[in-house]
Amino acid sequence: MAEHSGIEWTESTWNPLTGCSKISPGCKYCYAERMAKRLQSMGQPNYRDGFKLALHENNIDLPLKWKKPQIIFVNSMSDLFHKDVPIEFILEIFDVMKRAHWHTFQVLTKRAERLEEVSSQITWPDNVWMGVSVENADYTFRIDHLRHTGAKTKFLSLEPLLGPLHHMNLEGINWAIVGGESGPGARTLDPTWVTDIRDQCIRAHVPFFFKQWGGVQKKKAGRILEGKTWDDMPAITNYVAA
Repeated sequence: MAEHSGIEWTESTWNPLTGCSKISPGCKYCYAERMAKRLQSMGQPNYRDGFKLALHENNIDLPLKWKKPQIIFVNSMSDLFHKDVPIEFILEIFDVMKRAHWHTFQVLTKRAERLEEVSSQITWPDNVWMGVSVENADYTFRIDHLRHTGAKTKFLSLEPLLGPLHHMNLEGINWAIVGGESGPGARTLDPTWVTDIRDQCIRAHVPFFFKQWGGVQKKKAGRILEGKTWDDMPAITNYVAA
C-alpha cells in the first residue's frame, strides 16, 4: 500500500533512498532530517543511521505493486541527484517510473547541476514531473539547469521561500509551488514575495500553487492568499508505453 502524504500538492510518497546533506540556505531547518531522527528513535530500519544517505533496494519496485493510479512524490526524505547516488540507481528509479505508467511521479532536487549533467542518459517518460527547489534569488540558476533537461513537465518548488524572486524566466516551466517555512526556527515569509510570484505565473500562464504561509503553527496560519486558495496544477497525462 502506498504511503499517504500530508503534503498538499501530492498524494503519496515513495522513498527508495533516504538521507541527505545540506547544500544551501533552504536546508537549514530540513523537515526530512527532523523526521529521520524521529524514525530512527522509533527503530524504523530504513533510518537506523538517521539522516545518512542510504539506498533501499527493497523499496525500488513498490510503485509497481500500487494498482490505484496516484500522484507520487519521489524521495520526500532525500534527493535522487545527490552526488553519492550512483547513476545506475537513478536510471533504475526512472525505469520503474516508466513501467508504472498509471501513476504520476514528482521528482524534486536541489542538485540541479547534476540533474542537467545526467539528463541525456535518462529516458524521460511523460508521467514524470521534474522539479527544482529555489529558496531565494541566489539559486535561480537551478531553473536554467532544469530547463535544459528532457523532462516533459518541469516545475519549481519555491519553498521555503526566503526572499523575493523578481523577474524569473518561466519559459518552459509548467508549474510553480510557493510555500513558507514551517516548524522550529521557521523564517518569515513576506506576502509581497508570494503575490509577486503569483502575478509572474499568471502573466506567463504557469499554474500556481500556494502551499502554506508556514511558521511555527502552520495549520493556524493556513494557506489562504488574498481571500482564496491557489491549487492550480499541470494536467495529468499518464505515460503510454510504445
